Amino acid sequence: MTDFSLSDLEKIVRERAHSDDPDSWTAKLFARGIDKAAQKLGEEAVETVIAAVKGDKQALVSESADLIYHWLVVLGLSGVPLSDVFKELESRTGRSGIAEKASRPKG
Repeated sequence: MTDFSLSDLEKIVRERAHSDDPDSWTAKLFARGIDKAAQKLGEEAVETVIAAVKGDKQALVSESADLIYHWLVVLGLSGVPLSDVFKELESRTGRSGIAEKASRPKG
């Protein structure tokens, strides 16, 4: 097991977001804005689902990595720190997923 964490990746994304490196995909995504980053996130989500349904474990690992990376880019562009997501997840641990979902506003 590695010590690499989502927080480590968030930090790397944040550092590369506004770099002048012409080879940085992160810098390019940040320059293109939320629409492009969200589009890429959606594409990676679909590719992850396809890999899971096909039972292709290696593709699932690879697509999951892409999905998580693009999700962190979207969070960064939106000004939402990963810690906010962790806080939300933590707040849900004391109740069932079914009860939590039922408590959400409709619409």
